[in-house]
Amino acid sequence: MTDAGGSALRVLAAGSSAGREHLELLDRRGRGGVAAGIRQAAAEIVDSVRAGGDAALLQAVRRFDGFEALSADALRLAPSPHPDSPAVDPQVAEAIDRAREAVEAYHRALLRGPGVERVDRDGVRIEERRIAVRRVGIYVPGGRFPYPSTVLMTAVPARLAGVEEIVVATPPRAYRDSPVLRHVVDIVGVDEVWGMGGAHAVAALAYGTESICPVDLIAGPGNAWVAAAKRHVASDVGVDRDAGPSEVVIVASAGAPAACVAADLLAQAEHDPLAVAVLVTDSAGLAESVRGEIDSRLTDLPTAETAAAALGQHGAAFVAADLDEAVALAERIAPEHLHLIGEEAEERAGEVRNAGALFVGASSPVVFGDYVAGPSHVLPTGGSARFASGLGTDDFLRRSHTVRFSAEAAAVWAGAAETLATTEGLSAHAAAARLRRGPKDAGCAGVPAGIRAVDGENRP
Repeated sequence: MTDAGGSALRVLAAGSSAGREHLELLDRRGRGGVAAGIRQAAAEIVDSVRAGGDAALLQAVRRFDGFEALSADALRLAPSPHPDSPAVDPQVAEAIDRAREAVEAYHRALLRGPGVERVDRDGVRIEERRIAVRRVGIYVPGGRFPYPSTVLMTAVPARLAGVEEIVVATPPRAYRDSPVLRHVVDIVGVDEVWGMGGAHAVAALAYGTESICPVDLIAGPGNAWVAAAKRHVASDVGVDRDAGPSEVVIVASAGAPAACVAADLLAQAEHDPLAVAVLVTDSAGLAESVRGEIDSRLTDLPTAETAAAALGQHGAAFVAADLDEAVALAERIAPEHLHLIGEEAEERAGEVRNAGALFVGASSPVVFGDYVAGPSHVLPTGGSARFASGLGTDDFLRRSHTVRFSAEAAAVWAGAAETLATTEGLSAHAAAARLRRGPKDAGCAGVPAGIRAVDGENRP
């Protein structure tokens, strides 16, 4: 789809009726999530595998993955490359090593791993434990292309957080056809690999089968079917977030290099026909230059069909009255990636709140975030950047607290607890609190192990 002038990128005045209409389309992109038909069909697939186990899973793999397996055990793929696998190009292997080092360095620097923190106050001790999720399932897409980078961006922070078992599910063809994917799975230390993709893979991870042990949490991006399945199982297993089609909004001020802006828009548009690639600028001249660059680059782009479809669906170049309006528009869209290019635009970095990740300057393309910057590229989409964050080590840790009151502290706090329970009409709550009001030789009072009164204070 092209605009009226035959270009792949429509140019719209932000305040025009056409501009407002397209903004409303972008506003709706995340509302309601996946289409109702896909949600229903994905739920039926999940429920079928949950009830039917291995047999239902094999049927789904045959139907959706095009892979004929005689047993569920045949779906289990070796985490390590087969001896007969083609060697990974040394340049690719080096790039993977550098990317892995960047991802590890970033997450290790911010890591608050498993451990205990304690707060003591007048006979009350609260301990908060951070406990790593034991078994994690990572979904690695493979319908269009294999994505070795997704393994790095999910398995590395999971392992740093202390996850004991990492299980990968990916379409069998993607794993068989990509020695690079097999190489990455090997070097990050994945424990199991299962050749299955789509909603049935999510079901097998969530509920297990006779041959597959269920996981505690599922992470990683996927298509609409995967997103719908993750929502369906979310009450029974942890899921990271909805990771929909890729999104970029570029806010570019006058003087920004049109070639870089166009290249960065196309880099995200080629992901998926539903990807979002939007330019917002205060310069009509820049918008036109970017449009010309995109049309020129699409001519020789191998993924031109997908990129053009994405630009036709959601893409646009909005011309705003000024940079204030441009930044406000970007904040309204709340994209997965927000890129500021141009001296005046880059000065606005401190104003940004609603973006999954922020990239500043022409030398900081979103593609670096996809591969080598360090933070995970699993980021909130569909406008959820207003309240959600990118994947990190914290997603693989859960918090649990331990409470200890000394007898003296219990007597001090019991009255307040009783009053609040009575206010809420919970008589048994009030009675349980009241028993702690008397001397320590009455009711339920006692000194918890590990706490003793010393000089009016409680110490270990």
